[in-house]
Amino acid sequence: MRDMSEELIPESDEMTKPSVKKEARKYVTVVICAFTFSLCVNTFVVPMGLYNGGVLGIAQILRTLLERAAGGSVAGDTDVAGIINFAINVPLFVVAFRTISKNFFAKTLLFVVAQTVFMTFLKPPAEPIVDDMLTNCIIGGLIGGVSLGFTLRSSGCSGGLDVVGVYLLKKFDGFSVGRVNLIINIITYCVCAYLFNIQVAIYSIIYSAVQMLAVDRTHSQNINVTCIIISKEKNVRDMIMEKIGRGVTCWEGFGAYTGTGTEIMLTVVNKYEEPVVKQIVKEQDPGAFVIFSEGTHVGGHFVKRI
Repeated sequence: MRDMSEELIPESDEMTKPSVKKEARKYVTVVICAFTFSLCVNTFVVPMGLYNGGVLGIAQILRTLLERAAGGSVAGDTDVAGIINFAINVPLFVVAFRTISKNFFAKTLLFVVAQTVFMTFLKPPAEPIVDDMLTNCIIGGLIGGVSLGFTLRSSGCSGGLDVVGVYLLKKFDGFSVGRVNLIINIITYCVCAYLFNIQVAIYSIIYSAVQMLAVDRTHSQNINVTCIIISKEKNVRDMIMEKIGRGVTCWEGFGAYTGTGTEIMLTVVNKYEEPVVKQIVKEQDPGAFVIFSEGTHVGGHFVKRI
């Protein structure tokens, strides 16, 4: 499951400058992921009376309460949870607009808008496709998690708590986005247990847990990589700090065979930044000796990026 204590910060606009075609593919991916996520929610989650975590879960609870107050559906066969989710996200976007990167903001806004459209017009089936509750939790969680994971890989997110969390993280030292997500999810499912029944809350938790596991497996940016670079070119460390925005620790060394002095550089990046490091080293010093080690656990001030 995604580490809920890790900080999530979107990459700055200056950090990477991908080609127009590559960026276009990412925007298309975001729309496709919004479609598959909405389809899985309306097909496997809504018919079983289950609830998401986060802002979408709050929107689903509000929808149910509105239906109870109205004595039935408030919009025919249409699920208004997507519209409520969008309405909640609007003030969050307004608050975070000047803080998060434009690239991240645009893709996240696109996902939320597309999700609203798809959730509104993709009508849930009258009867569940699969009768077993646990099967729906697993299938819905897997499809939804993979969709969210690929959205994150495209430098966007599903909005909600991640957006406001990025904003608060930059405003307050020591703030943890993950803790807020965890607290809101706990509150959401406690409300589910109180308003509906404990079974709904338990299966909703199972669904969310499967979804987060799928996100973790898909969003490989969560994987940290230790890079040790042995090179005589000091431009390597300068370019890493300039292009990736990561700190570099250096110390002097020498070759045991030649006795020639060299510089040893150590940095930690995420999985997506590894190819950028390789490109920098190739351009600055093709003969440099480079070691990459995946799965590094990092303590202290290491910025997690979306």
